[in-house]
Amino acid sequence: MTKDFIFTNQIPEPMVILLTGASRGIGAALAQKLTGSGHTVLLVSRNRQKIQKIADTCNRLAGKTISHSIPFDLTELSDLEKEFISMIGKHTGVVDALINNAGQMINKPFRQITLREARGLFEANFFAAAQLIRVILPMMTDSNLKHVINITSMGGFQGSAKFSGLSYYSASKAALGNLTECLAEELGEEGFRVNALAIGSVQTEMLAEAFPGYKAPLNPEQMAEFIQWFTLEGSRYFNGKILPVSISTP
Repeated sequence: MTKDFIFTNQIPEPMVILLTGASRGIGAALAQKLTGSGHTVLLVSRNRQKIQKIADTCNRLAGKTISHSIPFDLTELSDLEKEFISMIGKHTGVVDALINNAGQMINKPFRQITLREARGLFEANFFAAAQLIRVILPMMTDSNLKHVINITSMGGFQGSAKFSGLSYYSASKAALGNLTECLAEELGEEGFRVNALAIGSVQTEMLAEAFPGYKAPLNPEQMAEFIQWFTLEGSRYFNGKILPVSISTP
């Protein structure tokens, strides 16, 4: 009989972690994992009601207020940068780790997808994440961790199986993976560590939208446990790496 592997957290002090895409799926599960371990988590999502509900749940389970909702549409970050920094600054002056988990998926044949839809995917999956890294870097300078984690997809992982209808989604995630490698080189001498996790199938709403009826081998809570460990410990072992986290196809 197999046993679940238990990831242990060797970081002694509580961290401040900025997490995007936290209103559902892996993000919501990860928020609860992190706050349950005593870390302060800033939850970013454009869905104000859902993100506040997740924050309230995290704080109730933690028994204290260490989860804070940041209702914000990251595709508007370049126009509202000062406003966003002010929202973060109300809760912390230092961010130890950034987890770029937010994403958008459209399942549509390549010949049918519009340029507007394609640009929207790249705005949500690539440019928003890239701009957020740029904006948050100054707040990470004084941290001892300085870890940026980009959540990509096996669909954007070189040499992996690809799926019809996900061309632009996969391409946008591949771009984020490539950016990960570039930033690790550019920022490495300053002590930053930048890695990407190419996530395989997890039983989330997004997967159900792309593959109706498919049953994934992992649930959000299981994947969240691994991502929590990697966020806090992965920078000891990896930098500039795109790591496939998948036990099935898709």
